[in-house]
Amino acid sequence: MAKKVDFVKSLSGLSEADLKAKIQEDELRLKKLSFAHAISPLENPQSIRSLRRDVARLKTALRKQQLGF
Repeated sequence: MAKKVDFVKSLSGLSEADLKAKIQEDELRLKKLSFAHAISPLENPQSIRSLRRDVARLKTALRKQQLGF
């Protein structure tokens, strides 16, 4: 739970361009992880889930910033 809170707090200082760049970077990492998992099982498949959720948190923060909340 503490990781999520720290992650969300770290997003507050980022600009819109930084958020977009981080989203692209994490989506690329997610794609690579999913591909690697399809070829041979990952040691920790939960990392895919946590990365997917981090991308969703980033997209939510970006949308909040665009709406002005």
